Amino acid sequence: MSSRRNGGVVRPAGALPPAAITEFLWFGVKQVWACLFGGLLLMLILATHLCWPAGAALARYDFLFLAAVTIQCALLAFGLETREEAKVILVFHLVGTAMELFKTHMGSWAYPEENLIRLGGVPLFSGFMYAAVGSYMARAWHIFDFRFSHYPRRRWTVVLCLLIYVNFFTQHYGPDLRLALFAGAGLLWWRCRVVYTPQAMRLSMPLLLGFFLVALFIWLAENLGTFAGAWVYPNQLDGWRVVPFSKIGSWYLLMLISFVLVTAIRKPEPELGLDRAERR
Repeated sequence: MSSRRNGGVVRPAGALPPAAITEFLWFGVKQVWACLFGGLLLMLILATHLCWPAGAALARYDFLFLAAVTIQCALLAFGLETREEAKVILVFHLVGTAMELFKTHMGSWAYPEENLIRLGGVPLFSGFMYAAVGSYMARAWHIFDFRFSHYPRRRWTVVLCLLIYVNFFTQHYGPDLRLALFAGAGLLWWRCRVVYTPQAMRLSMPLLLGFFLVALFIWLAENLGTFAGAWVYPNQLDGWRVVPFSKIGSWYLLMLISFVLVTAIRKPEPELGLDRAERR
């Protein structure tokens, strides 16, 4: 068996150095910490699915709403989110709730349980699921100390996100333009890399790849949410099925909206060293 010697330490060929393992572990820990709001909300959705008492005076959806408000207040009280971040998250909550009202009216998905704290057919806890995405992005930006190479002009990212949001509504009455929107995102961010710090190393990846990985993670969480009956798609009315993989595209576009909303309070700072290295 071949091996490599590094500083007097012999390790098998192909084995990761301890520093890389440490960075990977810190990356995982910080990701969990960044997902604090969304992770707690998902845990409550699963827990109430398993053990919510039948005939309880408080509806399950209402409990989830009150719990989400409590978690959000706690994050602010303990300084885990700033007021500026909370404002952006609130905007994303309102944007998500407006889309929920429209999408449930069009039959894209439904909330099968009765509750009091709702607007039309939409229980208000649902907006917190969108807020969880905004909370993750704002917290990850700070925790990983994001910097960027070749970030596009922000005015064009805002225009693209407005078009994405409008398309979520107009696709029910005309052509779905998401392929063109994907292409637009590619044109804007294809050169952009996000630089982040898990523990000590400054690492980078294409920002578009980062968007996809987060969208994939949200899709996995969405499968858990629908399994727990928090909401259902039309193909799940007769029993739970895996959420179609195509939904990752929708979450990808929503990730872009969330990311650009966060840039309203966090200017994308350049990673100058990376820019110089790429120019050489």
